[in-house]
Amino acid sequence: MKINLLLSSVLSLAILSACSKKEPEVKNYWPQAGVTYEIFVQSFQDSNGDGIGDFNGVIQKLDHVKELGANAIWFMPIMPSPTYHKYDVTDYKAVHPDYGTMEEFKNLIAEAHKRDIKIVIDMIINHTSTEHPWFQESKSGRDNPYRDYYVWAQKDTIADFLNKKTITLDSDNIRQWHDPGQGEDYYYGFFWGGMPDLNFDNPKVREEIYEIGRFWLEEVGVDGFRLDAAKHIFPDDRPLDNHAFWKEFRAKMEAIKPDIYLVGEVYDKKEIVAPYLPGLPALFNFDFHYTLLETMNTEDGMLLAKKQKDIIDFYQGITPNFIDATISSNHDQPRLLNELGSDPDKYKQAIAVLLTMPGAPYLYYGEEIGMLGLKPDENIREPFLWDVKEKDTGRPTWIDAKYSTDKTVTPLALQKNDPKSYFNHYKSLIKLRNSFPALAIGTLELPKTEYPKSIMAYLRKSGNQEIFVIHNVGKAEVEVQIPEGFEKVIFGLGDGLNVSGTLKLSGNATRVFEK
Repeated sequence: MKINLLLSSVLSLAILSACSKKEPEVKNYWPQAGVTYEIFVQSFQDSNGDGIGDFNGVIQKLDHVKELGANAIWFMPIMPSPTYHKYDVTDYKAVHPDYGTMEEFKNLIAEAHKRDIKIVIDMIINHTSTEHPWFQESKSGRDNPYRDYYVWAQKDTIADFLNKKTITLDSDNIRQWHDPGQGEDYYYGFFWGGMPDLNFDNPKVREEIYEIGRFWLEEVGVDGFRLDAAKHIFPDDRPLDNHAFWKEFRAKMEAIKPDIYLVGEVYDKKEIVAPYLPGLPALFNFDFHYTLLETMNTEDGMLLAKKQKDIIDFYQGITPNFIDATISSNHDQPRLLNELGSDPDKYKQAIAVLLTMPGAPYLYYGEEIGMLGLKPDENIREPFLWDVKEKDTGRPTWIDAKYSTDKTVTPLALQKNDPKSYFNHYKSLIKLRNSFPALAIGTLELPKTEYPKSIMAYLRKSGNQEIFVIHNVGKAEVEVQIPEGFEKVIFGLGDGLNVSGTLKLSGNATRVFEK
């Protein structure tokens, strides 16, 4: 009888090099399946002691992003704005002075490119700030040339909509029409009164936006844009106009930079999301996030695997060329560890699922050290803990952290030296993903075998390479059969015992096999 004793949770921290005489080549699969790291500059690293993270601080920490294995950085808004989050822009061709100068940002791009790290910036074109010069002109009178840059209506024509009570998936704002205090005219702002929507029926507005895109691509040198609120360029009852706009936007941007990367935020179910793909080749998969949480918290293993297979197949019916931007968390959702009941075993396994599934994963800063955070949003965006407080001279202080403190989160400097840390877990899984084409760009196939409810199992295939991934998302030990031919373990998390193809997996244990 052949007995293969699979090592315990220490295997979660390293690719099992002993299973292969030759270390696999680590490749960069961005953008199709690479890893992007999301940064809120304000909370990342403060280089000048003013308490606010900045571009030079990010430069100081680029080697961390590189060591983690990420291929690109997505920056949350960096343009001038009156709010801390900066999703209400006052100048589309500048950077916020708190973060530094445009020259410093260009230097950041250059330093990132030296490390083969792409730079993607948040582009917020659904709305501006009420403090933007366009809006200041627009509200000054009906005859102003900028009046038609925004959506205005007389109060009596929109009376039935003034107290709108509909709550959408991406906004809990119950009032979309706002009174500027200048008479009978109201302006439209889907998200908030401080964010008036631009009028994309106006060709001048569209040309302004295309010029802004050209500026950042040609004069600044970014590699792409994350398009905020992409579903809301036109109202929800005009989806075809939304789809057409993004096709036009993509064509305009590709004429400037043929290899531009565009990822859109369309916060909805797959049937609503998929038609945006011809204009926005990468779209965030919010279903993945919510179904991952449901899977882990209900111990229903195949729930996510079936959902992801369904989404991928549906997208392929729209276009064969798309990028599925998978997420386990971001700046709008509570931190993943909080969502999983602060259970470290669930947390590590959730990341193992994210990084062995198809897609182009996004990692939110701080998740790699297990940062914590709950609503309101400011507390999901607390400062990164680089070192113990006495040594962490660049830790931003713009906010007093409520959740991610030295008492609740182990700083990166200490985690680096711990082979069982969250950081080393992330690092190993990213390396694993980038070392096996089947895990990065392979197809997703579901086995026909009926497994116990807590088992999530799937096959990844690319060329001649086949990989079998199995997770026990429950807490009780489960015994299962491994498909024939899968004997080589390339990753392990938690305890497991394989006896002649019969695998016993402990709670929250994972195994990845290569055929």
